[in-house]
Amino acid sequence: MKLKNSFFYTNRENIKDEDSTSGNLLVRSGMIKKTSSGIYMYLPLGYKVLKNIENIIREEMNKINSEEVLLPCLISSDIYEQSNRLNLFGKSMFSLEDRYDKKYVLGPTHEELFTIAALAATKSFKNLPFTLYQMNTKFRDEARPRYGLIRVREFIMKDAYSFDKDLNGLDNSYNEMFNAYKKIFGRLGLNYKIVRADTGAMGGLLSEEFQAISDIGEDTLVFCDSCEYASNLEVSESITPEGESTEKPLEKDLIETKDAKTIEEVSEYLNEAPSKLVKTLIYKIDDKPYAIVIKGDSKVNETKLQKILNATKLELASDKLVKKVTHCEPGNIGPINLDIPVIMDNEVSVMVNFIVGANKIGYHYKNVNITDFKYDVVADIRDVKEGDLCPKCGSKLVFKKGIEIGNTFKLGTKYSECFDLKFTDSDNNLKPVLMGSYGIGVGRCMSAIVEQKNDEKGIIWPMSIAPYKVAIVIIDMKNEEQVEAANHLYQIFKEANIDVILDDRNERAGVKFNDMDLIGIPIRITVGRKISEHIVELKRRDRDEITEISVFDVLYKVQDIIDEESV
Repeated sequence: MKLKNSFFYTNRENIKDEDSTSGNLLVRSGMIKKTSSGIYMYLPLGYKVLKNIENIIREEMNKINSEEVLLPCLISSDIYEQSNRLNLFGKSMFSLEDRYDKKYVLGPTHEELFTIAALAATKSFKNLPFTLYQMNTKFRDEARPRYGLIRVREFIMKDAYSFDKDLNGLDNSYNEMFNAYKKIFGRLGLNYKIVRADTGAMGGLLSEEFQAISDIGEDTLVFCDSCEYASNLEVSESITPEGESTEKPLEKDLIETKDAKTIEEVSEYLNEAPSKLVKTLIYKIDDKPYAIVIKGDSKVNETKLQKILNATKLELASDKLVKKVTHCEPGNIGPINLDIPVIMDNEVSVMVNFIVGANKIGYHYKNVNITDFKYDVVADIRDVKEGDLCPKCGSKLVFKKGIEIGNTFKLGTKYSECFDLKFTDSDNNLKPVLMGSYGIGVGRCMSAIVEQKNDEKGIIWPMSIAPYKVAIVIIDMKNEEQVEAANHLYQIFKEANIDVILDDRNERAGVKFNDMDLIGIPIRITVGRKISEHIVELKRRDRDEITEISVFDVLYKVQDIIDEESV
């Protein structure tokens, strides 16, 4: 591409409404442009990067014989009702009606349609296994779009689905896709971790996430440095230290705490550590009130709680509901003498002589033990904390932040049973097909790469996905020898099938260098005053050194660099 007559622009100033490094740099470099909250257009340079990522994904999908399709984004809402996911997605779905008042949604994900597609070709065990995938747009009405392409309302996803006759087949398909994902993210140059995760609205038997390590990641990842344990915080198991307390249980004692309500206020008022306090939170779960009892310095894990109760809807109760079921104001609530189900965290079950609200304004109970109140369920319902014990080896856990770039699910028969996707086995028995689901956020990958690979000058694209591998910069457009040599090199690179930019704009050299650094081109060739000696300069984007090289050797050197970075 020659820049002089191309659609090309950059912004020198930071973008005010972009709250991430990647969002700022991608907009500044003219790769994407926001049209409204959570919706972006991909411009020529950004679209080339997007297509390069897609091509890597396609190559790895094709290697495992996954076949590409394209399914509709406009989907009858009846289909999601059939899978019982219309209410589950709720307001995160974009809904609309046609001229005949028939209801549709813009697809947030495509499990249902892929299952329907598979119906056409699945009759017998002889038709299985097979895997289908697509590169398509998804729509989700995010309440709070942010971080550029990382959390948006319209996004491109690669989603794939495997279809098998038994669990062994599903395991094989899953492992094949899992290994393909590792190759994809490796080729993209991402620093990532694989963690166990919640199956969520997808449902099924197993979920694992590919997480790009980043300080702005919305997911908290839990790792053990002593073993291979890795999990998303939402499903990370909390281990309660073994061994009974040597402290002797005392009689509970009603004490005045005046205006102290929060854990911090009560802790300070009584001069007791927050870990000695137990808080009681009232939740509304599937329209019923529950009391959740947990240590004062711990946090309720709503994903665990929802799974324990097999609930579809969960939220903190309003002050009005709290008063109705406890006859007290929030801030003094405790588990004693409650007439609603009580769910207690297993960490509380080993505590002795702790402090709880007394369900009386201005009062708490001291020296409370679990024999002092009734409870219905004891379970792991808290978030693990950094430094807690690893559930696998007992060492200490550490936290990192991650951006979810890919996920893999063993769906089992969840969707095949909803849509009657069955096959006859070798004994002529009718059985449901076992499915797997596998997604990659293409735009998210693009942003995650920029989050990990940038400096004060701009983006540092890996060779594998850079919009152009080489940029040729002409120092003096009035110098015919420089212009002629640059155009000759440009033609040589094109003939060698190397993506190349020729910066032939009438701009100062500093402007050209800054733009090429900002847009992240891996190799820069500068044609300047030494061209009369057949010498040009070569600089790699991720290094400071500038090398003088004969114009006759440039192609071979560039090819060597490309080959080196492609290994």
